[in-house]
Amino acid sequence: MEAKLEATEMWFLRRMLRISWTERKSNETVLIEANSRRSLIKTIRKRQATFLGHVMRREKLEHLITTGKLDGKRGRGKEREKMMDGLKRWLGSGSSTETMTAMGHRELWRNMIADASKHGTG
Repeated sequence: MEAKLEATEMWFLRRMLRISWTERKSNETVLIEANSRRSLIKTIRKRQATFLGHVMRREKLEHLITTGKLDGKRGRGKEREKMMDGLKRWLGSGSSTETMTAMGHRELWRNMIADASKHGTG
């Protein structure tokens, strides 16, 4: 999914600069011409983290669904990646409990998001 989002971001930049695909310019060249960096994935991750922190502090139905505390059967097939797994990877957090504890404290959570958006891995 991330590769598709990055491709879309580059398509937007090419359209904005009116660069045709027949010109055969590399993505790095397009980024230099646009005087820009890839930022779509980072923006999405930051907004996901902000929203998830908001949901986790409310402790209502969304909290139960996100933490997986609802009873029921899982569907067939490969297990999908959970939002928390991707967020832990982006934040560089080792454990779920550390992430969940940080979500409960607004300032700590904001600092974690700010650090990850500066030095994040994706």
